[in-house]
Amino acid sequence: MNKSSKRKRLMLFRHAKSAWLEGLDDHERPLSDRGRKAAPVIGHYLAKARLQPDLVLVSTARRAQETWSRATRAMKGPIETESRRDLYMASADTLLDVIHGVDASVGTLMLVGHNPGLEDLARMLMRDLGGEPGKRMREKYPTAAIALLSFEVASWADVAPETGSLDRFVTPKSIG
Repeated sequence: MNKSSKRKRLMLFRHAKSAWLEGLDDHERPLSDRGRKAAPVIGHYLAKARLQPDLVLVSTARRAQETWSRATRAMKGPIETESRRDLYMASADTLLDVIHGVDASVGTLMLVGHNPGLEDLARMLMRDLGGEPGKRMREKYPTAAIALLSFEVASWADVAPETGSLDRFVTPKSIG
């Protein structure tokens, strides 16, 4: 994608299934066996579909870090990645504030984080019901799901509620 274009793409990647281990702080929960298998499925899909992000912002939670680490193995070359504590269990409004702070030179941005924030953000940003992808997203935004939205804006600061188009909604089950 031409980074100077007036179109931005946003990928909202919910972390893969995590394990619930007694006595472990929520922030430190690792991926479950299912999650360790699902994350690379999404990574392979993104690589095959040529949907490589320019910048990835990842929650500091262990499950989000592991999800991105496993997904990125299928992609080509280095991808600029930044770990962000403010993405951990963030609300849709907080996530939108983070997006607004991204440099306009970034054409495709990915957030790797948590629900309900990611799902709420996707719904907030969509200008319509999103057709078939939107229907599936409204039914369930499962772990390791990814929503791809596009915006006709030159700057991330211009992304606003009801201005995005949901182009895809992908889950490991839908592609595997």
